[in-house]
Amino acid sequence: SDKLKDLLGLLPEHDLPEDLKSKHCKRCVVVGSGGILHGSELGHLLNQFDIVIRLNDAPVQGYTDHVGNKTTIRMTYPEGAPLSEHEYPPASLFVAVLFKGVDFNWLQAMVKNETL
Repeated sequence: SDKLKDLLGLLPEHDLPEDLKSKHCKRCVVVGSGGILHGSELGHLLNQFDIVIRLNDAPVQGYTDHVGNKTTIRMTYPEGAPLSEHEYPPASLFVAVLFKGVDFNWLQAMVKNETL
């Protein structure tokens, strides 16, 4: 718990981005990374949801016909974070899900710009 308190002290306090706070989640969808949508051609339907939450490193580029191209929130464990900067749309919110000790080490390295 001390490590967590120290880490939280390093983080700036922020609220949700204004464009996300103003959205009303009438129709939301969670898109996983299991590949079940491959070949489905449901991208146009998924893009119509108010909020699109993508899990882990579920790829978008190259698969938009099947998974859409809208990402409102990306939730992942640190090891599941997309490697390409193109998978982080500027208007989306990235949420790191931390629960293991190494996850907190990762976040500390990111905040302090250290090598992990």
